[in-house]
Amino acid sequence: MLLAITLQKALNALPIRALDDYKGKYGHVFILGGAPGMSGAVRLAGEAALRVGAGKVSIATAPEHAHVLNLTRPELMCYPIQNVNELTFLNRGATHWLLGPGMGHSPQVQALMAAAVTLGKPMVIDADGLHWLAQHPELGKENPSWVLTPHPGEAAALLGCSTQEVQEDRGLALKRLYEKWGGVIVLKGAGTLIMAPETPPHICPVSNPVMATAGMGDVLSGMIVGLMAQQISPFEAAALATIVHAEAAEQACAGTRGLLASDLFKEIPLLLNSKIA
Repeated sequence: MLLAITLQKALNALPIRALDDYKGKYGHVFILGGAPGMSGAVRLAGEAALRVGAGKVSIATAPEHAHVLNLTRPELMCYPIQNVNELTFLNRGATHWLLGPGMGHSPQVQALMAAAVTLGKPMVIDADGLHWLAQHPELGKENPSWVLTPHPGEAAALLGCSTQEVQEDRGLALKRLYEKWGGVIVLKGAGTLIMAPETPPHICPVSNPVMATAGMGDVLSGMIVGLMAQQISPFEAAALATIVHAEAAEQACAGTRGLLASDLFKEIPLLLNSKIA
């Protein structure tokens, strides 16, 4: 049986903030991605993590992007990265990782991804990171604290089947993904499904085709990792991010066309601060 995610119930996962809280208490998210020409994905994910309340967000990206990515969002910190030693150094300051947005498929990226999944920190894997993971089934259930966020095509790659098979029985696909990979699975789509340890599977009851546009998944993955950085459990972070993401789209665009992923940024903080006392 699927349980519906509700906004007010999901908001209960947010910790109450004290007046003397400081940024170090709310985590330092690092995002690995952004191959040449693909800087938008990490930019969107980075701002999304900040908008949900992460204390600090840094982006490890292609050298071509590192000096310009934060020109439009100076709160983001950016680091050029080319090798595993640099990744290991950056991990010293990270509490959580998001792997994959706009990452590409170069041999250099493959090496970075292989190292990143062993960093020992809670993480979200999305986009090109999922396509890399699909090529390494031996890593199934490697990290019990990871969150995987596939759309139907990425789910098909992870399961070794067709996208049509995933869509024909999304509930079964969710179960198979969880059994194979563990952690928390967020199967995106109309009626996003979530499965996690020790909780029934959940469904997001809010969906709109206006969300069928580039960058929406990057925003969602950034929101999930940003919430996890605030010491919210991976499942609760995934559920809260999913419902807020969907509700934000509903509020940002009255219709089914023309929404940009970045249009959600105005709505996200309003929804997160809407909890009824």
